[in-house]
Amino acid sequence: MANMKNAKKKIKTIAKEKELNNVYRTSMRTAMKNVEKAVTGKDKDGAAEALGTAIKRIDKAGAKGIVHSNYVARNKSRLTKKVNEME
Repeated sequence: MANMKNAKKKIKTIAKEKELNNVYRTSMRTAMKNVEKAVTGKDKDGAAEALGTAIKRIDKAGAKGIVHSNYVARNKSRLTKKVNEME
């Protein structure tokens, strides 16, 4: 446990940041899953709409530094490719 006053304050700050990071990360993952569900359900319009949301959330998480830039590029590419390959 922290003894110094500034260390105790930092613990509170870290907890708040962690909570916000979890919000961004979970919303990103949910959006990615929604795209996957639409693709497996062969819903072209739903997949395209979900893709827009997913890309927005992935970019936001990348900009906040929650995920690595390579992760952002890789997942955007994979999801876009899956949606474009639909009939």
